[in-house]
Amino acid sequence: MSRIEEKVAALGLTLPPTHAYPSPNRTPAVLSNGILFLSGHGSGRHAMPENVKQHGKVGADATEDEAYQTARAVALQMIASIKQAVGDLDRVTRVIRLYGMVNSAPGFDRQFAVIDGASDLFYEVWGPERGLHARAAVGIAELPRRALLEIMGEFEIRD
Repeated sequence: MSRIEEKVAALGLTLPPTHAYPSPNRTPAVLSNGILFLSGHGSGRHAMPENVKQHGKVGADATEDEAYQTARAVALQMIASIKQAVGDLDRVTRVIRLYGMVNSAPGFDRQFAVIDGASDLFYEVWGPERGLHARAAVGIAELPRRALLEIMGEFEIRD
């Protein structure tokens, strides 16, 4: 077990299974010149842990705190995809950037606080030197499958 997987386990978390994409024209991850680009990982398609909101709009169907927990669960899915793509989570030398999209009810303007769920997990797992990252958190009118949120990411990978 890698050092990063040990950190994940120490947080009481288990990596979820990854899923195959339904079309051969896309993939969950692409590694190019040492940068791993993750496709959008959202709450609409993946099975979420019990008591984690999957669908709806933040500010109407889910509270900010519920959406924070969803972002954390989606980040865990992203970590599982990283492991599948590169084999060893210890190969991640830097979380570069996250781009979070929050399915927002009119007037909800705390998308940054929702996506903190993902940012906080990456920071906890990779620490301040490798886990600190650039980020955007935006409100979206709709997401596929009524997902509560979707997050993309970029990660530096050592050979």
